[in-house]
Amino acid sequence: MSIPQISEFTIRRHANAKSFQQGEAYYAAGAVNAVTQRGHLLQADVMGNQTRPDHVNLSFDSSGLTSVNCTCGYNFEGWCKHIVATMLVCARNSENIEQRPTLEQLLDRLDHTQTQRLLQNLVTEYPPLIEAINRHVNWMINPAGEETTTKPLRRSTIDPAPFRGQVRQILRDAVRYFEEGCEEDPIAGELLSVVQTAIDFSEQGEGENAIAILEVITSTCVENWHEVAEYGVENDQIVGELNNAWCEAILSVDLTPEEKVDIQINLETWQDEWNADFGLVMEALRQGWDYPPLVQVIQGNITERGAWEEDVPDYADDLALIRLKILERQERYQEYLYLAEAEGQTQQYLTMLGRLGRVEEAIDAAQTQMNSMEEAFALAKTLSVQGALQQALDIAQSGLNLPGNCQYELGIWTSDLALEWGNSQAALLAIKAAFQVKPCFVDYQKMTELAGENWESLKTDLLKIIRTDSGWGTESDKVDIFLYEGLIDDAIAIVSELNSYYSELIHRVMDAAIPHNSGWVIANACRRAEKIMDAGKAEYYYYAVEWLKKARNAYLESGKKADWLSYRENLMQTHARKHKLMGMFKQRGMDL
Repeated sequence: MSIPQISEFTIRRHANAKSFQQGEAYYAAGAVNAVTQRGHLLQADVMGNQTRPDHVNLSFDSSGLTSVNCTCGYNFEGWCKHIVATMLVCARNSENIEQRPTLEQLLDRLDHTQTQRLLQNLVTEYPPLIEAINRHVNWMINPAGEETTTKPLRRSTIDPAPFRGQVRQILRDAVRYFEEGCEEDPIAGELLSVVQTAIDFSEQGEGENAIAILEVITSTCVENWHEVAEYGVENDQIVGELNNAWCEAILSVDLTPEEKVDIQINLETWQDEWNADFGLVMEALRQGWDYPPLVQVIQGNITERGAWEEDVPDYADDLALIRLKILERQERYQEYLYLAEAEGQTQQYLTMLGRLGRVEEAIDAAQTQMNSMEEAFALAKTLSVQGALQQALDIAQSGLNLPGNCQYELGIWTSDLALEWGNSQAALLAIKAAFQVKPCFVDYQKMTELAGENWESLKTDLLKIIRTDSGWGTESDKVDIFLYEGLIDDAIAIVSELNSYYSELIHRVMDAAIPHNSGWVIANACRRAEKIMDAGKAEYYYYAVEWLKKARNAYLESGKKADWLSYRENLMQTHARKHKLMGMFKQRGMDL
């Protein structure tokens, strides 16, 4: 089966601007290798900054992509750079994708004995695989829909014991980690991956299995947390994730009154013993789906109190979002819309209207309900997927005038969409809005092309923006822009007081500044070198010599060789007993 047609605009829509730029750089560098297709599955290894490549999986059917994931652990908005790079291969070089047999085709080549031998060999090579096989055999013998017993909380078809052992091991490893003197908390990420297993079961409609796993995770944490608490580890993050996971699992199944009582007793006990707050779970357990105000809302009877008959708790938004997730999974879209509107979940309300193809309704509602950039961005992307590109552009442009924290990402996305739509003026205004919050050299160059004859006027505005910008992490881009425009003094002003972590950036400015302001290069480079040499830490002498090389170049190119020789002689007298430093002077040509 051929892979779906993927345009670069589609890739940009699913990735933020930074991920797309990084992914394009990976693609250009040839970092994507071993791209293979097996039926509806496409896989690729992408070499990045790690010693091992990141693995990308793309699943698709006749209608298009169905799932996209990467092993890199990226958890921000949209596709990661590895997925972008792989998608660009699909878009630009699909002929290089190697076709391989599917799993079904491979297994069809084997008889019963060979299949058993294959599994035995795989378990020998990957011992943990036996637990997965055990779970799947149990599922096949006892399907999830069949209740094997009527006892409360025993309807699960999964053995929770391996999860207990996994949690215990995570906590033991953390203790060993702390005892070795490490300070970073290694627990949260590991435990959250176990909690995610329960969430996956809820999403697959197997809430009983999710509850069984969560019981084990929670009780094991409570019983063993004292081991890590001694090292100052807090339980706030894992409790928050458990609250959400428990809530989704409880609302995904029909619990008997006896089961609800058992869960409530467990939660109350865990709260006391772990000093935790499971208020969200308790409320979900109390309300279920029969809570009268909720029933009224999902029937379309919406009042100012929303889905609450009493004071609205702090966790109301969390509970609403979990309910919306379940309603969407069950394809109860009208009820989803009623609840989202009643609970003030504007982004979810608007985007669901768009996803349902009710574009005009979404746009009309946006006029009165849309209050943030994030809501506008989400709706604009939804409309673009629906093919309503002009409406998406209008919403995105209006979003740039709303408060929010995604102005750069929204500006770049809007600019790309405007260019796709052939509106260069809108593209320029959008990219300028992005530049205002995050100056970027690549964006600056794009604006030189878009502005045309108006460039000089626009350039004045852009330079003013970067001279007054105090944002962290944009130093390199601002230096690139100033050097590009020949504004050496502005570049010097940025790097003069930066610490030596930015040595590569400072070196670039020094190289450019020697003909323009050799005095600054000499003074700044010598100050940095002397600080290292005076401290007497031999492991940093290399950096001191690199600074001195910049000073020497500035002395020589400005016709002050005698001054350099005098300065060098003073240094050698002052630090004569630092033999490693003196040796490096000679090795690195500092005898000029």
